[in-house]
Amino acid sequence: MNRTMCGRYSLACIDNLCGRFRVIDPSIGFRSHFNIAPGSTNPVIVVHERAEAVMMQWGLVPHWAKNITTTHRPINARAESLAEKPMFRDLLKSQRCIVPASGFFEWKQEWGRKIPFYIHVKDDPVFGFAGLYDVWRNPAGTTLRTYAIITTASNDLMAPIDNRMPVILRQDDEIRWLSRDVLPAEDLHRILAPYPPEGMEAYPVSERVNNTAADDEQLVLPVHGL
Repeated sequence: MNRTMCGRYSLACIDNLCGRFRVIDPSIGFRSHFNIAPGSTNPVIVVHERAEAVMMQWGLVPHWAKNITTTHRPINARAESLAEKPMFRDLLKSQRCIVPASGFFEWKQEWGRKIPFYIHVKDDPVFGFAGLYDVWRNPAGTTLRTYAIITTASNDLMAPIDNRMPVILRQDDEIRWLSRDVLPAEDLHRILAPYPPEGMEAYPVSERVNNTAADDEQLVLPVHGL
């Protein structure tokens, strides 16, 4: 499979958002979701004067888009080409964000069908994807905040499932990633590298996750006997 895809994820343990990402006032009215799909609105961590949790729509709309109904809205951005793509290169300089997550889903072609897998960090119930965001405004004053999740090459755990995976930030890199400083190439190369496979777990889950309307904790529990 050759895709730039992180197309579904979960976010539980939302009560820990404040302490986990050093957000002073995460008053965003968000409950746990176990099957987050593109087009939905979810918490994203950004820094203005301080770290804030802001609700944004998944699927990036560039600020220069003239018509958002016909604009391509990428949900992912390849780490290897961020500095080359007009949609991403300026955002990489100062509009980086963290997308809180508890895990993500990926599908493996097996036995003639696609088997969904749930992948998560073993010792971190809420971790962060590296993301980019933009703010689109029209003359009437409408504001739309959107984001994309950065992907990188798969680590050894993910490689049998897919050749891409979302960039999972190591906790030591989160403050650096959120800073509004322009990051040198060596920092970007290190931060956007695949997460260590020994710190992650992957297992098959129910095919109910294929239905974006399904949203309950059973979706992230392992299914045995496949």
